[in-house]
Amino acid sequence: MFERILICTDFSDGLHRLAYFAASLSDGGIKQIVFLHVVPLSETGIIPKIDSEKIEQSQSRLTAAVENSPTTVDVKIEVQSGQPVQTILKVAKSYQSELIVLGSQIHNSPIDILRGSTMSELSRRTTIPLLILRPQLIAAFTTEELTLRCQHLLRYILIPYDGCEASNFLVKQVKQLAQKQAGRFLERCMLCWVTDSIPTQTERNILSNAKVDLEAANLQVTIDFRRGTPLSEILELAQMDEISAIAISSGTIGKFQEWIVSSFAAELLRLSWCPVLFFPSPR
Repeated sequence: MFERILICTDFSDGLHRLAYFAASLSDGGIKQIVFLHVVPLSETGIIPKIDSEKIEQSQSRLTAAVENSPTTVDVKIEVQSGQPVQTILKVAKSYQSELIVLGSQIHNSPIDILRGSTMSELSRRTTIPLLILRPQLIAAFTTEELTLRCQHLLRYILIPYDGCEASNFLVKQVKQLAQKQAGRFLERCMLCWVTDSIPTQTERNILSNAKVDLEAANLQVTIDFRRGTPLSEILELAQMDEISAIAISSGTIGKFQEWIVSSFAAELLRLSWCPVLFFPSPR
């Protein structure tokens, strides 16, 4: 599974709270955690400049939170000034991060997540998977609940599947994660195919083959055909089952096509309270 993660926080998203749970994240197989906070340039004068005071305050805040971290995990603090996306990419490269964790906000429309979105820009500029967490969800967890969530960060993954290239790409990515993990941190996944009609035998065979492919990586795999609207059915399934994250991929997030016809991925990112594991499309 992912062993080196980069957690990006602006302190309003609640993700800085994870700094108190380094031990629990370590129990989930994570060996290196980098907490990154990007301080905007101060614009009080004519020329923007580094806000040294805010950098020092942020550094102290995160350092205090991780001071009791166990020796089993390497915890780093990075507080830098600059443009968020460029800084995230630079820090991720420096630490060879395998997963970037971001907070999301509630958006009124699909276009809102595209206009000036850090997530959408990152998805176009990196091949590193992104884990999108809803800040309100993190805030609602008690210490006991968040401990368990961190220990089982990606134990059970839901893969929306329809036999297309994007869904086969997801299966491949999840399989690779399962094959390289040292323990059983990723244990289960569900393949769900939502259609507007009764599934054909060909579709059943395709889904069964995907199941066999994932089982070869020592995963527990269940499959499900559902009739209805893909978005509503996937959100319902994530709510009713013990899903850790919904895996998605898209090559149009933040691009012009998304402004014309909102994609399943964009709607899911806007509406899902369940964490979303986003795999950028291959370049």
